[in-house]
Amino acid sequence: MQATTTDDEAAARRARILTAARWCFLNFGFAKTAFEDIAKRAGLSRTLLYRIFKDKEDIYRAVFVDWLVSRHPAAKEAANGPGSAYERLLSVCRLLALEPWAEMVGAPMGSDFIEACERIDPESEALYRKITLECVGAILGDEASAEVFLLSLDGLLSDRPSMEVLEQRTQLLAARFAPRSSKKGARP
Repeated sequence: MQATTTDDEAAARRARILTAARWCFLNFGFAKTAFEDIAKRAGLSRTLLYRIFKDKEDIYRAVFVDWLVSRHPAAKEAANGPGSAYERLLSVCRLLALEPWAEMVGAPMGSDFIEACERIDPESEALYRKITLECVGAILGDEASAEVFLLSLDGLLSDRPSMEVLEQRTQLLAARFAPRSSKKGARP
C-alpha cells in the first residue's frame, strides 16, 4: 500500500526545496546551480524534484515569489499602518530591501539573484517593483517621489555595503524624503 502525502507534508517539502534552491542560487548563481544540487541540499531525489518543478527556471520563479513577492502584504500593511511617514518608510524598506539584502550580501552570487530574475521571470520582478512603488508612493504621496526614492535606494546597494552601513544609509535617505520632525504624513 502506497502512502499518500498530506497537504502539510507537501507544503513542508516545497518549503524545504525553496530554501535549498535559494541557498544554491545565492551561492552558486543561477547558471551553475544544477537540479542535482537543489535535490541534494533539500534531501530529495532529483526525480521527485522533477515531479514538483518542471525545470530550474520554474524553481527560480517559485523562489523569487516565495522569498520576495510574498513580502508584499506585510509591506502594504506597514505602508498604510500607524506611525510617521519616516517610520513607515523605514518599515517598508526593511521588509522589501534590507531583509533580503542581509541574505544576499553575504552570498557569493547574491548580486546575481535579482539580475537573473529580470531575465528568467520579468513578470514577477515587475510585480515586485510595482508593489514596492505603490507602498512607497502611499507613504510619500506621489509616484514621482516614490520612483526617485527607489532609484536612490537601489543606488545605496551599488557598492555591496554591510547591513550596518545599509541601515544607516537607508535612515538618511528616508529622513530626506520623510523628515522625522515633520508632522506631514504622521498618523496617530
